[in-house]
Amino acid sequence: MEIVYTDVLIVGGGLAGLRVGIGAKRRGHDVLVLSLVPEKRSHSAAAQGGMQASLANAVRGAGDNEDVHFEDTVRGSDWGADQAVVRMFVNTAPKAVRELAAWGVPWNRVRSGPRDAIINGERVTLEEREAAHGLIDARDFGGTKKWRTSYVSDGTGHSMLYTMSDQALAERIPVHDRMEAIQLIHADGRCYGAVARDLATGELKAYVARATCIATGGFGRLYRVTTNAVINQGIGAAIALETGVAELGNMEAVQFHPTGIFPAGILVTEGCRGDGGLLLDGNEHRFMPDYEPEKKELASRDVVSRRMEEHIAKGFGARTRFGEHLWLDIRLLGRRHIESKLREVMEICRFFLGVDPAKELIPVRPAQHYSMGGIRTDHRGESRTLAGLFAAGEAACWDMHGFNRLGGNSVAETVVAGMLVGEFIADFCDEPDNRIAVPTALVDDTLRSAADRLRAIAGNEGSENAFEVTAAMQQVMTDKVGIFRNGADLEAAVAELTAIHRRSLKIGLSSQARGANPELDAAYRVQMMSKLALCVATGALRRTESRGAHYREDYPQRNDRVWLSRTLAVWPNAAATAPELSDETLDVHSMELPPGWRGYGARDHIEHPDTPDRTAKVEAVTAGTEHNDRFAVQDALMPYTHLLPERYRGRNERIEDGKQ
Repeated sequence: MEIVYTDVLIVGGGLAGLRVGIGAKRRGHDVLVLSLVPEKRSHSAAAQGGMQASLANAVRGAGDNEDVHFEDTVRGSDWGADQAVVRMFVNTAPKAVRELAAWGVPWNRVRSGPRDAIINGERVTLEEREAAHGLIDARDFGGTKKWRTSYVSDGTGHSMLYTMSDQALAERIPVHDRMEAIQLIHADGRCYGAVARDLATGELKAYVARATCIATGGFGRLYRVTTNAVINQGIGAAIALETGVAELGNMEAVQFHPTGIFPAGILVTEGCRGDGGLLLDGNEHRFMPDYEPEKKELASRDVVSRRMEEHIAKGFGARTRFGEHLWLDIRLLGRRHIESKLREVMEICRFFLGVDPAKELIPVRPAQHYSMGGIRTDHRGESRTLAGLFAAGEAACWDMHGFNRLGGNSVAETVVAGMLVGEFIADFCDEPDNRIAVPTALVDDTLRSAADRLRAIAGNEGSENAFEVTAAMQQVMTDKVGIFRNGADLEAAVAELTAIHRRSLKIGLSSQARGANPELDAAYRVQMMSKLALCVATGALRRTESRGAHYREDYPQRNDRVWLSRTLAVWPNAAATAPELSDETLDVHSMELPPGWRGYGARDHIEHPDTPDRTAKVEAVTAGTEHNDRFAVQDALMPYTHLLPERYRGRNERIEDGKQ
C-alpha cells in the first residue's frame, strides 16, 4: 500500500478545492488534489446563472456596495448566517470576480447606451452609463435589492472552472483523478490526511498531509430528484462525520430550486427569471404576484419553491403525461436573447424535453438543489474540533448561508472561500507547531481499517441490494424530508432511515471485482449516505420552527426565542445508528443586523428577547457616527477586517464613489 506525502491535501477538484490549492501553492506549499472525476468535469461546471459581487457597474446595480450585499445575504439566510463570515465574503467577492477576469473568464460586459430589458413582464429600455462601458455586467437574481450577479451567458460555472483548472495547471498542482477519499487519518484531535481508493484499480493509498481540505460539494443525491450531479453524494462530509470528532452543522437546511425541468430535475438557471422570465400555472396565469406582490418570481428561492408547491396543491398545476407541474415562460425574452445569454437552457430544453423555449413553455417543478449544511468550520475554514481539517464551498458550513442561500452566492462562495481558506491553510502550515511527525502505525492502521471495511462489504453474504437500498433512502428523503415537513412524517422518516442504515450493513454483492466495481462503490457509499440522511432528518425533526428552507407545517413561525442557533451533529462511534445533536447558539448582541422581518409573508416570527436591546444599540451607533460614514458605522457595530488575510483587507473600487 502506497503512502504519498504532501503539505496540503485537497479532497475535491471543483472551484473551491482548486482555488484553495492555488492559494496554498503560491505561498510555497506542496499541494495535491484528489478528484472523483477529471477536474474540468467537476459539478462546478454546472453553475449557470452567475456569481454575486457588488461591482455596481450596470445601471440597475447603481448604489450597490458591501452593505447592501451583506443585508441581502443575512436576510436571505433568515438570520441563520455567521454575520462576520458574511462580511468577509461580501468584501472579497468583488476582488474574486476581478481576479477571475484577469485570469481570462469572459464575463459579459456593459455596453453604454440604450438596452432592452424585461422587468416585471414588461419590456423597458435602460440607459447604461458611458463610464461603465466595457466593465463587468450584472443580471438580476432572487432576493437582492440590486442587479449584482456577474455572468458568462448561462455558462458561468463552466467558464470559471476551465479558467481555474488552467491556473492550477500553470501552478503545477497535481490532480489525482478517479480517486475517492474514503477515510480520514486522524488521532488525538488532529487530522493527518486521508485514505483514498483508486476507482479504476481498487487500490488504496494513504495521503499524509499537514492540512487536509474537503471541498467535495453537496449531498443532493440523498434525494430522488435533484439538480446535483451523480457524484454529489456527500462523501466528503460523511468521512468527516465518521471520525466521531468533526462536527457537521445545519444539516436540516436543504434548498430546493424552483426551476428544475420536469420530470428530470435538471436545472434551468435562475437567470431565466432574473432576465425577465415568468412562472405560469396550468391556466397560464402568472401566479407569483398573488403570493409575493413585491418580489414576485424573484423572491428568495425557498419562498418561490414553497409558493409553487402550494399552488399545485390548490389544483392549479398543469397536467401532462408526466404528472403535475408548472410552466416557466421565457418566450417574452426573444430568440436572440435566449440564444446568446441562455444558450445552455435552450440546449437542455431541446435535448431533454424536445421543447424550443423561444416558442414553447418549459415544464418545471422544484427539485433539491443545495446543501447549506456541511462540515462546521470557523471563519478560517478549519474544523473547530479536528485540527488540521479544513473545508470550503458547499461541503462546509462556514456559515455564510444560514438556512437559505441566495442564488449566485454559492458559486461566489466557492472562489471567495477558496481565496481565504487557501491563505489560512498556508498560515496553518507556516506555523512550526503544526509540523507533523505521523506514526507509521497510525497510517498503517487506517489503511488496514479501510481495507477491512471494503473486504467485509465484498465478502458479505447478505441479501440486500446496494442500488435498492439507495433508492429506498432517496424515496424517504423526497417524500418526508422535502420542501414541506411535519412531525409525523419526520418521525416516520427517522425510523425508516434507521432501518435503511441497518439494511446497508447487510448488502451482498454479485460481483467481487477488485477494480472498477459500481456495485461495491454503491455499497460503501450508501452506508455513509444513510448517516448523512439521518443527520438531515433528525435535525429537521428536532427543530420545531420554520426558518429559511426548513419549513415545518406544524410549526410555521420562525422562533428566535428558542431556535436562533445552529444544529451540530456528530456520529459517536461506528456502532451507532443515530447522530448526536447539540446547539450552537447565535449571539444577538454581536450581530450587525439584528433579527427582524425577512421581507416575505406575514410579520409573525417569535422575537429573541435580546433583539430590541441590540436593535436600539445599532440605531444609536448609526445615528451617532460622525458624517454617517458607512465604514465607521460598520466597524463600530461589528469589526471584521482583522479576520481577513492581510492581502484581502483593502476596499473595493466602484464608478460612483471611487475607492470603497
